[in-house]
Amino acid sequence: MPKILPDNFMQRIRNWFLDLDARLDSTLFSSAAGIRELWERFATFMDRFYVGHWKRWVFIEPLSEAATIGAGGLLVLLALAQPAFRETTDEDWLKKSDLAVTFLDRYGNPIGSRGIKHNDSIPLEDFPDNLIKATLATEDRRFYDHFGIDVAGTARALVTNAQAGGVRQGGSSITQQLAKNLFLSNERTLERKVNEAFLAIWLETRLTKNEILKLYLDRAYMGGGTFGADGAAHFYFNKSVRDVNHAEAAMLAGLFKAPTKFAPHINLPAARARANVVLDNLVDAGFMTEGQVFGARRNPASVVDRRDENSPNYYLDWAFDEVRKVVDTFPKSYTERVFVVRTAIDMNVQRAAEGAIENQLRQFGRDYHATQAATVVSDLDGGVRAMVGGRDYGSSQFNRAVDAYRQPGSSFKPYVYTTALLNGFKPTSIVVDGPVCIGNWCPQNYGHSYSGSVTLTQAITRSINVVPVKLSITLGGKGGPKAGRAKIVEVARRFGLTAPLPDTPSLPIGADEVTVLEHAVAYVTFPNKGKAVKPHAVLEIRTGAGDLVWRYDRDGPKPRQAIPASVAADMAGMMSHVVSEGTARRAALDGIPTAGKTGTTNNYRDAWFVGYTGNFSCAVWYGNDDYSPTNRMTGGSLPAQTWHDIMVAAHQGVEVKELAGVGMGTKLPVSPAQANARATDDDAKPAPPPVLTRRGADILVRVEKMLDDAAKAMDAEPGKPVSSIGTSATESLASASPTSAPSPLRKN
Repeated sequence: MPKILPDNFMQRIRNWFLDLDARLDSTLFSSAAGIRELWERFATFMDRFYVGHWKRWVFIEPLSEAATIGAGGLLVLLALAQPAFRETTDEDWLKKSDLAVTFLDRYGNPIGSRGIKHNDSIPLEDFPDNLIKATLATEDRRFYDHFGIDVAGTARALVTNAQAGGVRQGGSSITQQLAKNLFLSNERTLERKVNEAFLAIWLETRLTKNEILKLYLDRAYMGGGTFGADGAAHFYFNKSVRDVNHAEAAMLAGLFKAPTKFAPHINLPAARARANVVLDNLVDAGFMTEGQVFGARRNPASVVDRRDENSPNYYLDWAFDEVRKVVDTFPKSYTERVFVVRTAIDMNVQRAAEGAIENQLRQFGRDYHATQAATVVSDLDGGVRAMVGGRDYGSSQFNRAVDAYRQPGSSFKPYVYTTALLNGFKPTSIVVDGPVCIGNWCPQNYGHSYSGSVTLTQAITRSINVVPVKLSITLGGKGGPKAGRAKIVEVARRFGLTAPLPDTPSLPIGADEVTVLEHAVAYVTFPNKGKAVKPHAVLEIRTGAGDLVWRYDRDGPKPRQAIPASVAADMAGMMSHVVSEGTARRAALDGIPTAGKTGTTNNYRDAWFVGYTGNFSCAVWYGNDDYSPTNRMTGGSLPAQTWHDIMVAAHQGVEVKELAGVGMGTKLPVSPAQANARATDDDAKPAPPPVLTRRGADILVRVEKMLDDAAKAMDAEPGKPVSSIGTSATESLASASPTSAPSPLRKN
C-alpha cells in the first residue's frame, strides 16, 4: 500500500480537512455577523415604533392578548363549524325541500298538500312591494347590509330580553331563519343556534341577497299547513300573492314569527293585532309614512272561513316525510319534483278518531288531568287509516303519534307472552303469582296483592305484573333474567318495534318507551296470522301528469312471518279475554271479535289501550306533554272508550273478518234500558254516510248525465213542457235502478 500511494498523500488529506474547517468557520462567522447586523438594523427600525410606559399597557398589551385569544377562538370556531358544514355536503342541498305533493285519500279524493314548488313561478320582482317592505321591516331591517348575522340586531334583542326577563324579541336574521328552514330543526338549543349562524354565513357566500329573500318567502311555514307566501295567500285570502293588498301583506308578514299563534283562520283578532304591529314597524323603519298605512289600519284584512275544513295535518306531515324518503330512492337522473300521492287514509275513520279524542278530552280531560292524546288506526297491510298526533294541530305541530316516545306499560306484555309461547309455554300454562325480586327491584301488582297459581290467560286478563317478570327469568334459563329479556326484545323487533328498548329489569312490564305508530302496527301481527308489516301512508305515487312511478304493493316491503300463525291465534284468544272480562271491557264491540291490552304507567303518567279486530289495529294514548301524572287514569278508562268509538266508525260498512283464535265475535247483552237509550241515540245521531258499490256509483253517474241532458233540452226548447222532456230520463232511471240491492260492503 505505501508503494502505491504517494509519500505526501496523508499530508494532503490533512490539509484538505484543515481548509474545509477554515471555510466552515469563516462562513459561520460571516453568517452570524450578517444576521447580527440585520437584527441590529431591524431593532433600530422597530425602535421607532416603541411604545413605553402607560401607552404600552393601555394599547399594545391588550392588542397582543386579543390577537392571541382571537387565534385560539378561530380554532374553536372552526371546530364548532364542522357539524354545520356537514349539513351542506349534499350537492343537491337547495332541493332538499322542493317537493310539491298533492295528497289523496284511499278513494282518490284530495285531502291536502305539502311541500314547496320551487320553480320561480313567481319571481321576486312580482312580489308586492308592500309585502317585501313589511317582511324586511319586521324580520330583518338591515338584511341588505349585514353578512348573514345582524350583530347589532342580535345585541339589541339580548338587551331587550334581559330587561324583560324572557324572550320578547328575536335576533335571527332572514338568512339565519332560511338556514334553519333548509338544514335544521326547530329545537331551541345552543348547538342549533351555533349551526344556524355558520350556515347563514355559508349561504351568504353562495347566494345573492335577492335569492336568499326569494327562498325565504317561498319556504317559510305560514300556518294552516301552508309553506311560502303564495301558498298562504291562497289559503287565507283565496288569491295569488301578486294581488294581496296592504292590509293582507301586513298580516302575511306577521305570520313569519309565530304562524301557529297568529294564523288568522284560528285566531283572527290576534292576527289583526300582529298585522298592526307590522304596520308600526313599517313606519318605524322609515319604509312608509303613517298616512300610507292609515288605510290598512282602518280596513284590516278579512280571511276565507276555513273552520269547516278539517285537513288531517298530522297525517299529511308524516306522509310527506315518507314521500321524501321514497323519492330519495329514485335514480339521481330522475328530476320530477311534483307528485300526486294516494294515501291509505280513510277520512271517515280520521274524522271519527279526531272527534272521539276531542269529545273525551272536553268531557273528562279536566277530571283526569289529561291534556293530550294520540291514536293510530292501521289495516292489516300496515296502511294507516287514521292518525291523530295531538288535540290541536294549530297549537302544536308536534306529532305525538310518531315522534313521542312514551312508556307503554302493560300494553307491552303481549310481546312477553308471545316470547313465552314461542319457548314452550301454552295459554293454559301455570305460573305462580307471588313475590319476586331481581336484585333490589321487586315488582308489585296493581292491587298490591297476589293471586297464587294462575294461567297465562288469567295473568294477561288481570294484567298481573309479577307473571311477565317471572317469565323473563324463566326464559333466560342459565343465562339469567338478562338473557330472557334479550329474547323478549328480539321478538319485539320481529313485530316491527324499532325503539331503543334498553335492557332494564322492568322491561317486561313496559318500562321502555315506544311510539303510538309502531305499537299500533306491531299489534297487526296478531290478526295477520303472525305476519309483521311496515306502517305506511303512501299507496301510490304519480307524477303531476298522472304517470305511476311507485306503488306500495309492488315496490314496498313485503310482509314477513314474524311468529307462527298458531302462536298469533293463541295470543288473540288470550287477549280477547282482556276485552270480554278483563281491564278493557269498555272497548268491547257488538258482534265484532276484539282483542287487546290496556297499559298504565307509574304515577299514571301514560294510559294506553292497543287492540285489534280481524280488520284493523288501533292504539290510543292519553297523557301530558310535560310528563305530569294524570288523575289515576288507566288504560281501561278513556283510552278503551276512545278505542271503542273509533272502531265502531271504522267498521261501518265493512265486511267483518274472522279473528283467528277468537272467531266471529258475539252480540253483547243489552238491557231494556240500554235498548231504549240506544234507540234514542240512533234517532238523534245521523247515520254514517252510505258507501256505494261500483254498480251504485255507475248508476249515479248515469243519472247525473241524464239530468244534464234534460237541462240542455229545456234550454233548447223553452216552450216544451217539463214533464215531456223528463219522461225519457225517468224511464231510463227506472230501468237502470235495481228493484232491490243488497247492503253494500266497504272493502278494506
